[in-house]
Amino acid sequence: MRVTGDTRARIVTAATELFRRQGYAATGMKQIVTTAGAPYGSAYHFFPGGKAQLGEEVVRTSGAAHLELIGQLFPDPGADPARATAAAFEGAAETLRELEFADPCPVATVALEVASTHEGLRLATAEVFGTWTEALAAFYAGAGMAPETARATASSVIALLEGAFMLGRAAHDTTPVRAAARAASAIVRDALTAG
Repeated sequence: MRVTGDTRARIVTAATELFRRQGYAATGMKQIVTTAGAPYGSAYHFFPGGKAQLGEEVVRTSGAAHLELIGQLFPDPGADPARATAAAFEGAAETLRELEFADPCPVATVALEVASTHEGLRLATAEVFGTWTEALAAFYAGAGMAPETARATASSVIALLEGAFMLGRAAHDTTPVRAAARAASAIVRDALTAG
């Protein structure tokens, strides 16, 4: 059996998609390697720590991809941050609809399932959420917010988005995400006024 980097990437991609669609607990290694079209032993070659190690890799890889999205959603440091935030939420609502209300992010799925039972995965999800918060805080600070206010605002905005995704998925409706867009915009505008 020849094991390549391409095989590893396919395993991570398959696990990401399966965790996103059906959750961490409901996904087995056999299903992951079958979906990846990889030999069963290759999963343990790349991830000797098993599913937990693969889960941490999925969380970090997905987190990095979503971190890039934050940069794309807020590319103009001179943009009105309240409007940019609302537009990001509107885009997220559309993504949720396009995905037929499947979870757009495996990080939140894994965090909800295992944060209280698996320390390695909890730490990985906390690390990812921290990088998102810092990136968004940097955008808000660049728009004139004090660093502590920017960090608190970013944390609130990310919490609103993740909660809105959960409500939208349950309802099969984008209304919660669109309502959260208005709330997030108001939070950002109030924080800007406060300095």
